[in-house]
Amino acid sequence: MITPDTLHIRCGSDIREALALGGVPGDYLEFSDPVCQGPLPPGMADSGDALIERRAHFITREYGIPLGEAIRKLKAEWEGLKAARERDSLVLWFEHDLYDQTVLIRVLSWLRRNPPKAGSEVSLVTIHRHPEMEDRFIGLGQLTPTQLAALTETAVPVDAAMLRAASDAWAAFRSPDPEEVQMLAEAGSPHLPFLSAALRRHLQELPWTRDGLSLTERLALRAAAFRPSSDRDLFRAVQEIDPQPFLGDAMFNAVLRRLEVAPRPALRRDDTGRLAPTRQGEALLAGMGDWLDWNPPEHWVGAVDLANDAPPWRWDEDAGSVVR
Repeated sequence: MITPDTLHIRCGSDIREALALGGVPGDYLEFSDPVCQGPLPPGMADSGDALIERRAHFITREYGIPLGEAIRKLKAEWEGLKAARERDSLVLWFEHDLYDQTVLIRVLSWLRRNPPKAGSEVSLVTIHRHPEMEDRFIGLGQLTPTQLAALTETAVPVDAAMLRAASDAWAAFRSPDPEEVQMLAEAGSPHLPFLSAALRRHLQELPWTRDGLSLTERLALRAAAFRPSSDRDLFRAVQEIDPQPFLGDAMFNAVLRRLEVAPRPALRRDDTGRLAPTRQGEALLAGMGDWLDWNPPEHWVGAVDLANDAPPWRWDEDAGSVVR
């Protein structure tokens, strides 16, 4: 039951105002560390200072948020989640994509280890489409206040089976062996119906066997080859062709920078700021090169440290599996 003491938890602020406008009572907690990007070193506790600082340094470097601000924000999110255990009810709002699903399993895994007070109700609102939307559904932020308010009727209780499934999934996501994620993606879970597709999309962010590019990198190159464009226009173009878009604009821009500033870059920027493929980028699109041969990887995909993983894990799209 949603009451004035309800806390709505979401991986962003996009529906905060709309919930209030829709007459949905309760407070709001943004818990939005984008763990689908950046380092998740094994052995670091989720809410511990070591991982918070590691994540904050990544957010500062890639998204341009001052380090002190990033640390304060991450710590405030965890403090908010810890305090949430004293609420009468919690409602989790997460759609189907990789960004949302990874934050969701992280939150649920933590709640399994740190349960709310006795009598507290925890429920989940989760969708992958909306019957009243003519355009492609990407996220809850597209919905009107009235549509969001109506979704409260679809909330399902978070039970022990869902908590266990999320905990297992988060443990696999924190493993440096992506085969654990693949097994979960293949098996699926009736308790978390959108997790399987999201985890497969995560594995597609590993370098592919065909060219060493992730799926997002390849789609960005294709879009820039079709029409040299600004960062913003490339973001919109890739959202249209991505089978399951999950990146915000700042997250996508971090991918573009990796392609642009590498020792042998795949993208170049003209005098107007538009990005287009370099000769290396054109060769990659033609299947005549390998990104990892030209540019040793320096980033993480979940808990997989590509820079220190030799040989690095890759995604074989034809086989639908990770390989080494």
